[in-house]
Amino acid sequence: MAKSPSILHVQETGHRRVTVHNSHSEELVGVLHETNSPELVIICHGFKSSKDRIPMVNLAAALEKEGISAFRFDFAGNGESEGSFQYGNYRREADDLRAIVEHFHEEKRFIAAIVGHSKGGNAVLLYASRYKDVQTVINISGRFNLERGIEGRLGRDFKEKIKQDGFIDVRNRKGRLEYRVTEESLMDRLTTDTGGACQSIPKSCRVLTIHGTVDEMVPVEDAMEFAKNIPNHKLHIIEGADHEFTMHQDELASVVVAFVKEGLCGDYMAMPSESCKRTSGYIHSRF
Repeated sequence: MAKSPSILHVQETGHRRVTVHNSHSEELVGVLHETNSPELVIICHGFKSSKDRIPMVNLAAALEKEGISAFRFDFAGNGESEGSFQYGNYRREADDLRAIVEHFHEEKRFIAAIVGHSKGGNAVLLYASRYKDVQTVINISGRFNLERGIEGRLGRDFKEKIKQDGFIDVRNRKGRLEYRVTEESLMDRLTTDTGGACQSIPKSCRVLTIHGTVDEMVPVEDAMEFAKNIPNHKLHIIEGADHEFTMHQDELASVVVAFVKEGLCGDYMAMPSESCKRTSGYIHSRF
């Protein structure tokens, strides 16, 4: 994943640290952008990333500005959360998300949307296919074809090497170990059926995929595959945007907020939500 700025400390009024235990008794750490709305949007980061990186922070702030509470958290083994980092781990990250959703359900919050960037996009889609209790899902720069992108990190001969040694160590430019890929974790990725999961998402679930045209990490063609396989899907392509929307943060936030509010204020709700009544300046979607 390309490097981007991080916001390491959250001290603003209305932001508080929340911890939740996953099904493996690991502590997941997140930051709640509290507006006192009953609705809540959960934001998931990507591969080797964290809750404190852009665009997660900017999306939470944009939702907060519109009066909608947001929660950004670290998957197990990432950021401040407990656990060891594991390559692959797609299903387990969907389980982490389940623990977060259940925690806020217990607090009587309505999950207005789940949003995932990059690998987090895969997590929210897997979640939607398995649990079917969230009506709005936003996939930002997710990868459809999980067989692609492996050679770039592990080398062209990764299959032979991992069979021979049982693992591959990925190192940075200075030669320092970043993480270890085991054969089991590699197979976790290769056996994750993205297409099958997408087709299992109920039609009652609204899914938005956002992708940039100059994404060098995940080709924009993957976004087209999501559009073909998800029953109730909208596609928004941002011209000139890279994988993390470095120069397109405002446009990304505008599209995400519009889609969330469309679900809260539009025909998808029997009654308009309190957040819809309370916030002003409705952002019209440009799909």
